[in-house]
Amino acid sequence: MDHVFYRQLTETYPVAVRGEGCHIIDREGRRYLDASGGAAVSCLGHSHPRVITAIKRQLDTIPYAHTGFFTSEPAEALADRLIAAAPPGMDKVYFVSGGSEAVEAALKLARQYHVERGAPQRSRFIARRQSYHGNTLGALAVGGNAWRRRMFEPLLIGVEHLTPCYPYREQRAGESDEAFVDRLVGELAERIEAIGPERVIAFVAEPVVGATLGAVPALPGYFRRIRELLDRHGILLVLDEVMCGMGRTGTLFACEQEGVVPDIVTIAKGLGAGYQPIGAMLVHRHIVETIRNGSGFFQHGHTYMGHPTACAAALAVQEVIQEENLLERVREMGERLREALEARFGRHPHVGEIRGRGLFRGMEFVRDRDSKEPFDPSLRLHARIKKAAMARGLMCYPMGGTIDGRRGDHLLLAPPFIVSQDEIDQIVDRLDGAISDALAGIAADAG
Repeated sequence: MDHVFYRQLTETYPVAVRGEGCHIIDREGRRYLDASGGAAVSCLGHSHPRVITAIKRQLDTIPYAHTGFFTSEPAEALADRLIAAAPPGMDKVYFVSGGSEAVEAALKLARQYHVERGAPQRSRFIARRQSYHGNTLGALAVGGNAWRRRMFEPLLIGVEHLTPCYPYREQRAGESDEAFVDRLVGELAERIEAIGPERVIAFVAEPVVGATLGAVPALPGYFRRIRELLDRHGILLVLDEVMCGMGRTGTLFACEQEGVVPDIVTIAKGLGAGYQPIGAMLVHRHIVETIRNGSGFFQHGHTYMGHPTACAAALAVQEVIQEENLLERVREMGERLREALEARFGRHPHVGEIRGRGLFRGMEFVRDRDSKEPFDPSLRLHARIKKAAMARGLMCYPMGGTIDGRRGDHLLLAPPFIVSQDEIDQIVDRLDGAISDALAGIAADAG
């Protein structure tokens, strides 16, 4: 066991051998309560029998057929289901193997759309600081995660990054929510004019910012105002719902709660719930018609796109979510999780904010609540919390660089939709202990 290239080459990882509901069991028999769904992936928990049966059935039928030659029944059925539930006007689904691929496809399609409609001069994307859109080069370029970008900056296309809708840090003292939204929309308008409206391809954003900021929803009206501004200039709206979509925030598509219809939306994680690698790009009818009436060919593709076994797994996942009324459960248990976090950490001296929607919750840590001063980045509070949580049998998703890619610590909680009240209580208890362990370690090091 010395030849796997781990993310952290200095770490030793437990070996996962079994999954049961909201738990993962390692080779030594230790159980870990999966409070983050891995990375907001495992929305049905682990080892759901219906999904496993669907995968086995597809393997017995045909595991794989290249989309340059065939379509497949699972892909067609899954696309029909997604479009039936999608925002109005969405018309086609392009299946890939994950979120980064979905975003990469969206960027290419957005560019090709403008070329085919006679606007080849459009070459610039606008996105937001402290966003995350994936780790392929195009997705990394539109993403605003400074730490992830830094190493590869010379390889990335130029993208304009604006202020995120992140009230806890970006809203000024005495500034109302409406005034803050006005300022953000005004910043976008100014940047569009500076670039030249005729040169902008799209604005790319997460409806609820996930990994880099820690479950930060937009303020009411923000995305409607953005949509109106983009429409005036023929600029596309690309919404990245890879982490926050597929029911995670309480509606199948997170943008439903914003009252907007994107031109392109990307999904992944909760689409297949981790049972098979799958992501997708959903495309509005007007883009589809432009390509169909032009070249008729999307100049992009991957070997494993539309993989029948992955589509069969995702179809079963989506059927379970609907038939077991799990979106309602996300709303109910999400509220219970919020209440439990508020009750335990609402006055914690080092928890600055608790935020999120549905079963997608974040906590931002501070050295001082009044000043919002973060911990020294060299202390790596987020990493200490993760290690302490694992020692207590809890999986959570902490991250550093919340404020600017260097300073700030937060964690994400994204438990499976099947999480119980007892498991929520266990999450909060174990998390409380892990935070205390991490802070005690910092104090001991300082002493």
